[in-house]
Amino acid sequence: MTTLVFGHKSPDTDSTGSPIIWSWYLNEVKGEAAKPVLLGEPNTEAAFMLEHWGLEKPEIITDVEADAPVVIVDTNNPAELPASINSADIRAIIDHHKLVGGLETKGPIDITVRPLACTATIMVDLMGKDFVKMPEAIKGAALTCILSDTLAFRSPTTTPHDRAVAETLAADLGVDIPDFAVEMFAAKSDVSEFSDAELIRMDSKEYEVGGTKFRVSVLETTAPEIPLGRKDSLMESFKTVAAEDGVDEVLLFVVDILKEEATLLVPNDLVKTVAEKSFGATVEGDLVVLPGVMSRKKQIIPNLKV
Repeated sequence: MTTLVFGHKSPDTDSTGSPIIWSWYLNEVKGEAAKPVLLGEPNTEAAFMLEHWGLEKPEIITDVEADAPVVIVDTNNPAELPASINSADIRAIIDHHKLVGGLETKGPIDITVRPLACTATIMVDLMGKDFVKMPEAIKGAALTCILSDTLAFRSPTTTPHDRAVAETLAADLGVDIPDFAVEMFAAKSDVSEFSDAELIRMDSKEYEVGGTKFRVSVLETTAPEIPLGRKDSLMESFKTVAAEDGVDEVLLFVVDILKEEATLLVPNDLVKTVAEKSFGATVEGDLVVLPGVMSRKKQIIPNLKV
């Protein structure tokens, strides 16, 4: 059977590119039939990556069949995976997030979880000397994933190894990293055609803190005035998204990539309390700026308090 390789729901660049990278490796190097798939529409930056490097958009699936062989990348959280994930035959997990728990396997599996900024960095390492066999499009996907997850080395999640791998890939491809990052972030910032609900879910993960279920959403942009100009309608949509997704509250952080700060939308007293307790912020009005906050994984989730 063909192994399905996929990342989390609301696929960002890493969860779009890494399934493509690892499927190439399984097919072309390991001789194992594999297919990249997505659990939703890729975001605008991920779509840019696919077009720029001439990659086909993977099929979008809604669930997995019982005993279907799968490889999970860029997550290990059941809440971010298909409802039937524990009935599938999970063969491997490749990730760079904290262990959440809740996944069940049918036997011993290969698990690689490393403290790096990007799943694609881990994949390059796992390939070893076979890395040189990567065609241009696959190297391009890996480079785009790393620059996305590190915000072109601005994110506090960036490690020297992520940077070294990205620079090696860029040199092989003849890509100027600053210029390419500008193109990527311009694509990421083009959100004008998305509904409020689509924006909220575009780069979003579910987390529970102190018995409260949150949808923690991040919009990384070089044009924060665009989503912030819609703050009233966005905050009104929080209620609908929370009800539809079975969470108690939505937290939306608009990350200004260039200023290296986040703005949290504050629709009610609960979110005000979260901002004050989690980040030591003083909240006045329905927005609060959090200087230096850029990473959901390293700076937002670990600090959330209610």
